[in-house]
Amino acid sequence: MDVTKYIGSKIKEFRIKKNISQEEIAEFLNTTSQTVSRYELGQRKAGNDILFDLAEYFGVSINDFFPPTQFDNGQLINLNVDTIQIPVLGTIKAGIPIEAQEEILEYIEIPKKWTIGGKQFYGLKISGDSMFPKYQENDIVIFEQNDDKEQYNNKDCAVMINGDDATFKQVLLNEQGIVLRPYNNAYDIMMYSNNDIEQLPIKIVGIAREKRTKL
Repeated sequence: MDVTKYIGSKIKEFRIKKNISQEEIAEFLNTTSQTVSRYELGQRKAGNDILFDLAEYFGVSINDFFPPTQFDNGQLINLNVDTIQIPVLGTIKAGIPIEAQEEILEYIEIPKKWTIGGKQFYGLKISGDSMFPKYQENDIVIFEQNDDKEQYNNKDCAVMINGDDATFKQVLLNEQGIVLRPYNNAYDIMMYSNNDIEQLPIKIVGIAREKRTKL
């Protein structure tokens, strides 16, 4: 998908919905109508500063200019239902149950029906860019506590290594052991043998179920 063309089509869509001319947009942005036309045709990239201005002008979220992101193990939810609050943690300390963690940053709501069957969830605030672009710093990711190893494979998981704070990576399982893969190619893939898993140890402490981004 050509993201520049997609963004341009959304600029045009929002402009037409508001019954606003290209000339009016140009005046607001302190540019020319030709430049606005090039934005809409996808011939010129609209920078984030332009998109923030247009989002305010149109009364939409900046996210509305971008294609929806697909997540293998995520889903859209409707919070207009019975909800419960779960803690959002800054870090996860080794050896301490999730419910006993002390570094709670805030509480967020999830649908109560998610907990059917005794399922438990917690949130983790992302720090760093090793999982960019799928996840960005300060995103809140909701994790399901799960002891079923078969469900870890090819999922984005919180992983405890060697008694340190948890790391967040895509988990790939094979006969030799486990691979922890970052989405950002600037970071190295981490590989551990089955013996490492037992000796270090390495433990999956949550499977990512949903991402929430704050503007």
